[in-house]
Amino acid sequence: MAVINCPSCKKKISDKAKSCEHCQLDLTELDAEKIASLKRVSAVEKSQQLMTHSFIAMLLFCGGFLFLYWQDAQPGTWQYIVSITSTILGFILYLVTRVRLLLTKRNRA
Repeated sequence: MAVINCPSCKKKISDKAKSCEHCQLDLTELDAEKIASLKRVSAVEKSQQLMTHSFIAMLLFCGGFLFLYWQDAQPGTWQYIVSITSTILGFILYLVTRVRLLLTKRNRA
């Protein structure tokens, strides 16, 4: 008896199981076409999740940058520290997320 990943939820299950105990996917009716379809759906969901993370990181970056200049935050104040931290963190998260998205798309091809 081997342990495999569920085609739908990617959690560990027995290869003898008739259905996934996590997502209740019926494994007895799966064929190659259904497995390929599940993989495509999973890849699209992963891509959409990364795009959402990218959008949030961009909002964090822009919000910190705009707050810094619209509020005219002076160095040493808590507003300045928060806006600089938000800008830097948003920029780094955006870059990391875009690289992850690029690697995800490259692995899919």
